Order: sequence, then C-alpha cells, then structure tokens
Amino acid sequence: MLEGRTEELHQLTSLLALARTGHSAALVLRGEAGIGKSALLGAVADGTASAAPWGRVLRTTGVEAESELPFAGLHMLLHQVTDRLDALPAPQTAALRTALGLAGGTHGGPGDRFLTGVALLTLLSELADAGPLLCVVDDAHWLDHASADALLFAARRLTAEGVVMLFAAREPHAPPFPAAGLPELRLTGLDDAAADRVLTAHAGDLPPYVRRQLLAEAGGNPLALRELPAAQREGQLVAYGPPSAPVPGPSRVQQAFADRIAALPEATRTLLLVAAAEGTGDLETTAAAAARLGAAVADLEPAERKQLLRAEAGRLVFRHPLIRTAAYRGAPLGARLAAHAALAEALPCVGQVDRRAWHLAAATTEPDEHVASVLERTAEHARARGGYAAEAAAFERAAHLTPDSAQRARRLALAASAAADAGHGDHAARLADSATPHLTDPALLARLARVRAGVARERDQLEAAHTVLVDTASALAERAPETAAHLLYEAMTAAWASGHRTAVDAVVERAAALGVEPSAAAPPYLPAVTGLARLAAGDTGAALPPLRRLFDAARSREHGLDLRERASVAGWFAPLGDLQGGVELAADLERECREQGAVGPLPLVLLQRARARVLLGRHGCALAGAEDGVRIARDSGQHHYAHQLTGVLAHLAALDGDEARVRELAGHLDPRQAPPGRVWGAAALPLLDLGLGRYEAALRGYEDLAAGPAGHTVVALHCLPDHVEAAVRAGRPDAAHEAARRYADWAEHTGAAWARAIAARCRALLADEATAQTSRTATSASSAAPASSAASASSASSAPATHSAYEEALALHTGDGRPFEQARTRLLFGEWLRRAGRRSEARAPLRAALDAFEQIGAAPWAGRARAELRATGESRARQDGGRVPLERLTPQERQVVRLAAAGMTNRDIGAQLFLSPRTVGYHLYNAYPKLGVSSRGELTRLGFGTEEELSA
Repeated sequence: MLEGRTEELHQLTSLLALARTGHSAALVLRGEAGIGKSALLGAVADGTASAAPWGRVLRTTGVEAESELPFAGLHMLLHQVTDRLDALPAPQTAALRTALGLAGGTHGGPGDRFLTGVALLTLLSELADAGPLLCVVDDAHWLDHASADALLFAARRLTAEGVVMLFAAREPHAPPFPAAGLPELRLTGLDDAAADRVLTAHAGDLPPYVRRQLLAEAGGNPLALRELPAAQREGQLVAYGPPSAPVPGPSRVQQAFADRIAALPEATRTLLLVAAAEGTGDLETTAAAAARLGAAVADLEPAERKQLLRAEAGRLVFRHPLIRTAAYRGAPLGARLAAHAALAEALPCVGQVDRRAWHLAAATTEPDEHVASVLERTAEHARARGGYAAEAAAFERAAHLTPDSAQRARRLALAASAAADAGHGDHAARLADSATPHLTDPALLARLARVRAGVARERDQLEAAHTVLVDTASALAERAPETAAHLLYEAMTAAWASGHRTAVDAVVERAAALGVEPSAAAPPYLPAVTGLARLAAGDTGAALPPLRRLFDAARSREHGLDLRERASVAGWFAPLGDLQGGVELAADLERECREQGAVGPLPLVLLQRARARVLLGRHGCALAGAEDGVRIARDSGQHHYAHQLTGVLAHLAALDGDEARVRELAGHLDPRQAPPGRVWGAAALPLLDLGLGRYEAALRGYEDLAAGPAGHTVVALHCLPDHVEAAVRAGRPDAAHEAARRYADWAEHTGAAWARAIAARCRALLADEATAQTSRTATSASSAAPASSAASASSASSAPATHSAYEEALALHTGDGRPFEQARTRLLFGEWLRRAGRRSEARAPLRAALDAFEQIGAAPWAGRARAELRATGESRARQDGGRVPLERLTPQERQVVRLAAAGMTNRDIGAQLFLSPRTVGYHLYNAYPKLGVSSRGELTRLGFGTEEELSA
C-alpha cells in the first residue's frame, strides 16, 4: 500500500470496479515531479491496489526524445494488439495502420487527424469484449501531439465499453497536457504524519534538527523524502535560504541528482549524457554513440552502484525522469551537441531516419541545407501518417536551418499549413505572418491567406479575415485568376458574417477593379460575390440567381468542388428558400464526412443540416445533430462552429419554452450587438418571448436584431414573420409593415410555396389588425348609430380579406413540409375565427395545430392552442398524437435508434457517429424501454428508419 495515498487509491479502484460492470471512465492525474503519479498508476496496473483480479492492461509512456515523432506513444500502447486491427471497419483499419506505420495503411495521402481517434475507440471497445480493459498513459506531457489527440478523442467518448483510461501529467515545469472535458485528480504533498513515516522508512533515526530540515525541504514530496536523506549523507545537502523562500522539493531533488552525477568519472558522465539524449533506452544505439565519444558500456558501473539507472532487457532505464533531466541539463552545451551528433551517426539510415533527422537537427547550430532537407523528408513522412503537429515541427526546424531565403519561406509556409491542420491556429498564424512577405508561389500564398483568415475567424475577427483574403486575391489576380476568384468569394463570406455593409461593398468593388476573369470551367464564385452583395442591399431578384448557380454546382458536384468547398456553399439553401435541397445536400455531405472519417468539415456540415431541420420543423433531428456537432466542434478545436451550433440549441430550447436553457445558452447575447455568427442564439431570446406571449419584449428583441450587425443575414430574414406577429399582438402594426413587405418580396422571388404561405399569414395578421383599428375608429366616431352596429359593419366589410389571406396561406402550406409553420398558421386562423365569434369553425384548425405542436414538442405554442380551444368550449388534455414523443429519447439515443431501424449494425452505427459499438448497444438498451419495444424490427412501426427520417 502506498503511504498516505489511501483516498487516491480508493478513487482509482472505484473506476476499475465500474469497468467490471461494463461502464467506462477516464481520469487525469496531475502533480509535480516525484509526487507519486507513476507509483499510483503502477499500483493500479500491477493489481496491487485491488484485491479483485483485473483484465488486460495496455501501457505507454511519453518520451521527450519521441515527442516530435508522430504516433510514437500510440505505437507503444498498441504494439501487442496490432493483430486485432483488421477487425475494425475498413477506413478505421487503414487509418490506424497508417498512423502506426504498418503495411496496409493508406500511404497515398494523409487522412483526417481524428479518424485515428475513432479507430482507437473502436479497437479499445473490441478488446474490452473479453473483459475490462485498463489503458495507462504515464508522462502524458511528453506524448507526441498525434498520439495525445487520438487518446483524448477516444477518452472523451468512453461510455459503456468497460474501459478505463488513466493519464499522468507533470506540472508545472513541463509541456502542457490540455485534456478539456476529462475529470482530474491533483496530487499534493503527503500530510505530515505520512511524510514522517516515509522519511523514517528510508533514513531511519535522524537527529531532530536534520529530520525537521529534510521534512521542510521535501514538502511532502515522496521522491524528495527518499532522495534527500542520501544527499544529506553524501554531504550534498546545505542550507539554501530562509524558510520564507523555500526551494520546491523536485528542484531540490534534481539538484541532488545533478550533484551525484557530477561526482562520477568523466566516461560515466558521458555515457549518462548519451543515454539521456537518446531518450528511448536503446542500449545498442547508446553504446555505439558513446563509443564515438570515448566511453564504453563498462563505464556505466559507477552510475549503477549509485542507483541512477539500470540495464533491463537490453534497455537502459533511468530510475526517475528527473535523473535523466539532470544528466542532460547538467552537461555543457558542447557536450550535448556532440552527443546528438554521435547518436545521428550511430542510428541506421533505414528504419530510423526520422529519429536520426532530429538528432542531426539537435547537433546543428548554423544553417545547413543538408540537415534541413533531411528534416523536410521527415516532415513528409509525418504528413503521410497524419501527424500534422510533427510535420509542422519538422518543417519549422528545417526552415530555421535553411540558408536560402526563398526555401526558408517555403518551409515556413508548409509549417504554417501543417500547424493549422493540427489545430494549432495561433502558432500557424505566427508562422504564416513570417513566411508571407517572402513568398511568390500563388498556391502557397493562397494557402497561407486561408490559414490566417481561419485563425481570425476563430477569434471572431471577421474584418481581419476579410482583409487578408481580399489583399491576397488582389496580389494573385493576374497570375492566378481562378484562385483569386475563390479568395474573393471567401472574403465576401467573411464580410457577410462580419455584419459590416462597407466590407461587403468593398469586396464587390475590389473584384470589379481587378477585372478577374476565371475560365468557364471554374466554379461560379465571382457571380456569387455579386449576389451576396445584392442580397445584403435587399435586391432579392438580382441576388438569388447567382447563388442558385453556386448551390446547384455544390449539389451536382460540378466544377470539381471538393468536400470542404461544397460544405461552405451548403448554407445558401436558406436565402434561396430551398429547405429540402439544403437538408438533402447536408445529409449527403454528412454521409461523406463520416464514411471518410473527415471530422474537420463535419461541424460546419452538421450546422447547416441542423439549421435546415429547424426551418423544416424537424426539431428532434435538429437537436440530436446540433448536440453532436457541438461535441465534435469542441474536440476538433473549431470553437466558432461550436458557438453557432450552441445558437441552434438555444433556438430549439426557445421553441420548447425552456427559459432556463435559453438563458444558459444565449442569455449573454445582446441582439443589438450580436455578430452574424451568433444570430441564431440572439434570435432565440425574442422567439422565447413570442412563444410565451410576452409580445412587447419579443418586438423589442426583433427590432434590436434588425438594427444590429446581423440585420442583413438570412436568419434575420427568417425572423421577419415573427417580428410581424409580435408587433401585431403588441398593438403596434405600424412596426410590422416594413418587415412584412420585405418578407413578401423575398418569398415571391424564391417561388417557394412555404415562404409565400407565411407571407400570406403576415398579410392576414395585418388585415385583421386593420379591421380592429377600423372598428375602434368607427365606434368612437359614430354618433348616429350604436357603437356595436358601426363596429360590426366595419368588421364585416374587412373580414373577407383576413379570411381569404388565411385560406390562401393554408392552401400553400399543403404538402410544403413545414409542419411547425403550418400549425402556427392554423393557430392564428383559429384565434381569429374564435374572436370573430365563429367558435365551431375555429375548433378544426385549433385541433390540428395542437396535434402538430404536441408531436413536434413545441410546448408554448401547444399551450396557446390548448387555451384557444378551451375558449371555444372544447377542452383537451395533453396527447401524443399517436406518435412516440421525441422527448422520451435523448438526442444521442434518437440518432442511434434512427440508424438501427435502418438495419445498420452496432459497429456501422459507431463508425457513423464516432462512438464505440458497445456505447451504441448501451444507447439502444436505454431506448427500447422508453419506446416500448424489445428489438430493432419494432422500431420501423414507430416511424424510425424510414427514408424520410434518415434524410431529414
């Protein structure tokens, strides 16, 4: 039993107990060097912490010397189970084989960096089929970035596999190991009693003043409590300063190790230095390199006697990482350079080329094209395996060692691009800024412009993104007109998203001034630039045709648009009013992303699909997709898409009347200042007020939205009917006329029946209010006839216009695929009929509206319909409309159930949703009782798995 760690051991063994019942967990241990992280992991992995037998254990340790070698840590973890890779879905097998450098990998080009994490998750689930599985990752702060990304991706998705993943990371004084979303256990020093017992066990009886000094210096650090007594016996422990400024235990121990090493013979110190620089413990390589520096394996004996390191199964193992650090950092610079040079000579050129390249780089202090070119080949190897962070590091170091300025700029540009692919946006931007002034290659300049613009977007600096794209397009207009046209389109989307009309107009002016003329075979980006400018100006007739051309090109795959380009175009379904086309294109793109494991563009695709589903009234599907999108966006570092998807979730919460949830997700947004990227969240606030009957507040919110930077956006356009209803219900129809006119103009140009139906509904609302105003005027002005007679006459003369508009709207709604908007029209029609005294006629549209609202799960509107129906003399309790309520299933369960009903296996579903097969089974197990079914076959009768459901 570890002294003083009873509580921590109990926490870890509790996780193991959960795994034995089929549950999964992940935990990160954090603490200073020597605090006991490795000891805790060892006790758990070796079974000494638990009386119950444990299943399989996979272990890996981050190694500083391998931190730039892609997937080195993952290879160490999985090297004993690579025979199981072929059991995975084919794309995942290929991804893991590529990452691990095994035969059968997709060496033709890099895959998405997160597909490896998906494959790892599936593999761990497969291994856990035979019993609980423990994955132990020590010194996680030294993991290569690619391994860390894959391991954390898998850890965040563990649910019901029977897998426990434990990480240990040193802090402070070590590279960071960010693990957002995972629980943490921070280890602190032992309490006084436990520290005293540890000291006694290692030092025996000591004079009281020495014991007090050692306990104070150790600060409860177990390693310091073991090592400082030895340093004291050797005369290395001296006073270091007043108690008010103590030296941390690990630093004191490292100095003690350094003092011990300094007392060794020179040849022994040389061998220790070479072993520390080599980093992996390879005895053969270390001996060969040390021999070049005049040392031999026999010279290790003094270090072994002092228990600084040991030889074990052909490897050299430092007793603690701090000893390695002391051996390396305590050596002079010249000796360190010589050690790396000797290691580069000792490593074979076949099989160890990347390790050799990094030792060459570490031994080089002046520009050297040979070393730079070797590092460039290492970068290319890393990219072929999907190790983008390692690629970036190799290209950056190669650039620093490159004598020629043009070559240096090229390598810096490639480093910037790789850093962006690795998700390290800030560093990518710095590299791009350094490279851009020295580049002439149009393709590289365009790539760096996109890197810098992407980082600016992530920071919500949309004007900066617009500027860099326009400036680069200007520089490339003559040499690469098609590239310039694409950059201008991207600049326009950034300007559009910024909410600044001047930026929108500036892109059009720059495009005209440059006279860019791409070939006829090029995508129609430039016409779309003009179209967006016209849309911002309110000229719908001129705006929509060029946007339709680009949208259709994305749907038909014309002009060679790739996956990311088609995803960026998919959102223009909204101004075109082509909701069905939008949801179908997004469904196709999502399918492609998941089949290819292309997680990068997936958050944008899920955002477009969720928005289309909301506008179509498919709220349950929208909720599941948006929540999945938020999770994937956060995992992939695309926080701007996470914010936008959160806005969709706020919108759905508003439709459901969940005020607390809306405030949680969007309460910080001010409609007057919300940028276009956050407009869905900002619009959720007045939508909530409208549903709850707070019409004055809703009207203020919609007026603020229209006046703010997002007033030109498509979301604001789709809010215009809500603006009209809020104004009329608040008794201010004057505030609705312009909104109704704009919407009617847009609806007419789209030709969409559903849009014209809503425009007719707005016309009916305003006609009804005109009737009411005329009635009030007639009542107050008439002295010859009774007030009621005057009002009735006026109402009778105006009622046909209202009735006709509602009838037109309902006729246009027929088969338009928007059940929520159709139900809203029926509700308003029923309200009008009931107020006109036609209660029996009002019941049919009110009943239909109530049924639809209950099926969709729009609680506030269902409450309004139920109250109106009650006012007609008919009461009805809440019903499910003969269909399973969506709220019985969690969003994740709904996604799983949809795919299971379509006949997909758990493994296929897991590959689609980036879940393990066992987690899929867990969700089905929870969903079946909620649905009242016991098998997949019964799901189709509930409406799941149909073609319409799957393409929704």
